[in-house]
Amino acid sequence: MKNQHILFYLLLGSLLTTAVSCSKVLDRKPQDSISDLNYWQTADELKLYCNNFYPELYVPDQFADDQSDNCVPNSPNSWLYGLTTVPSSGGGWAYTDWAYIRSANYFLTHYQTATGSVEEIDEYLGEIHFFRAYEYFNKVKSFGDVPWINKDLNVNDSSFLYAPRTDRKIVTDSIIADLKIAVAKLPLPDQVELGRLHKYAAEQMLARVCLYEGTWMKYRNQSGWETYLDQAAAAAKDIMDNGGYSIYKPEAAYYYKAGDLVDAKTNTVATQDYPLSYKEQFIQEDLTKNPECVLPKIYRLDQLTSKLSRSVNESGTGVSKDLIDAFLCADGKPIALSSLYKGDDSASVEFLNRDPRLRNEIDNRYLPNYLNGTAPISNYLTNVNSTTPTGFMSSKFRSPVPAQNEANQTTYDMYVFRYAEVLLIYAEAKAELGSITQGDLDISINQLRARLDEPDLPGGKMGRLTLNPPADPNALINGQPRYGYQLSPLIYEIRRERRVELAFEGFRWDDIVRWKAGKLLENPNTVYGIVASAAVQQEYDNYFGSDIFSGVNVVTYDDWDGSKKLVAPYTVAMRKWNDKLYLKPIPRDQILLSKGQIQQNPGWQ
Repeated sequence: MKNQHILFYLLLGSLLTTAVSCSKVLDRKPQDSISDLNYWQTADELKLYCNNFYPELYVPDQFADDQSDNCVPNSPNSWLYGLTTVPSSGGGWAYTDWAYIRSANYFLTHYQTATGSVEEIDEYLGEIHFFRAYEYFNKVKSFGDVPWINKDLNVNDSSFLYAPRTDRKIVTDSIIADLKIAVAKLPLPDQVELGRLHKYAAEQMLARVCLYEGTWMKYRNQSGWETYLDQAAAAAKDIMDNGGYSIYKPEAAYYYKAGDLVDAKTNTVATQDYPLSYKEQFIQEDLTKNPECVLPKIYRLDQLTSKLSRSVNESGTGVSKDLIDAFLCADGKPIALSSLYKGDDSASVEFLNRDPRLRNEIDNRYLPNYLNGTAPISNYLTNVNSTTPTGFMSSKFRSPVPAQNEANQTTYDMYVFRYAEVLLIYAEAKAELGSITQGDLDISINQLRARLDEPDLPGGKMGRLTLNPPADPNALINGQPRYGYQLSPLIYEIRRERRVELAFEGFRWDDIVRWKAGKLLENPNTVYGIVASAAVQQEYDNYFGSDIFSGVNVVTYDDWDGSKKLVAPYTVAMRKWNDKLYLKPIPRDQILLSKGQIQQNPGWQ
């Protein structure tokens, strides 16, 4: 059973908002409601106020990577296809969109009257500084320059929204300052309720922000980017040295006997089953004891549930051929260079001898059953239809337990912060700074690859990353750099590792933006699916008993290994990148109301 001392989300905020406005005209304490006159007295009241911010913490859903080169929705993404127009109102900039920032500032104006120990008060003060930084970081990612407001405002005062925007660097430095306060004031993980923020969760957020801004600046030729990457590496290293986290790998569930792979739980031959050392953590009922979990969102039946496991099957999203090809072979080499690669002219060979995360994340024939031995965790072959338009389906968050797939009844915990990201931040920051060593790779990227070691891999383990990896021919598309600019083979491989490890967790769009890598989305493979060859056709016909490609749009594409036919969900023209898409437009009403104080983002005028 999960620890009873866990965070529950209490909806107090709307009560407080109403009471705050009422308290301005009352001169005595109301007896039947919450107001400033009877609130802000105890540390428990600070805690309840903070609880309202926790639902804002992001956890992935079935659409997490739809706006990226990882996934292909069954209809073209309007943002990536340039179909988005400037909104007349709303759009993430309306007064209500700043509610959490206003609430954080309100706390900072009123918490001083509460009584309690310094440690108690500091914990919730640290949480509020974290949440203000968290909300502001989302604003900066969306709009760039935004007004920085660090004081309490009257509930009817919207004038700050119409003031000139604060320079992005000033806002980012203010975000970092908030996070450093959070790191200093928040307790260690074993001193807080399960699911509550702590020192290392705040420090991971600090590392994330610094990596984002450092690379944003570097790839836009802005000076001072090194300072941010230094801070990213330092924050990540502190977690690595002192947090006590490690990469999760369950005890071996399989062993070899007389040449057969045997399920250790049932002692039955499992010739088509493999250990799921990567996938298992994403369908784990209790993450609180998982050494890779820096911060979980905790779910319980009849208290807080999600719909994720069922929704993965109904997402209407396929995985792109480009992501499938990004997975290395088991020797650590890209498919264009490895003798282990068996090609893609058959669904039964495309997944052979590959990075085990491929079969842990994508439906395939090598994982027909798991856990209860009856419910499939993976389709032997995935149909090509509106549910899975590319023929590749993500199964990363799908549980084979029937109860988890009932409507809104998923109860396994979700990561808010995962240690794997810390290792990836450290490796990328050091590589971008030009100071990375083989030792740095061994304590970061190669820890992720060590998780993948399995008896069925050639040599028993996944190939490790070195300082001088071979250049991948697929780094070029039609002779041009895939990213739109040249990258060293090492940084290219670190980016690949991040893409594969964090796929479907909602990081990919942010990565494309901060790397100024919109050109990635012009690669046709990012919207294509499975190979539509005669061999694949026969394989599907034998399995489904019908012509799987009847009525499916198929195109001929010249890839690195020759011309082939691929499933193409859309008949529209290929995407053309526009740099304006790195930032969202500001709604028209906000620009008009500002009377010229707020300027539109580039390209949206």
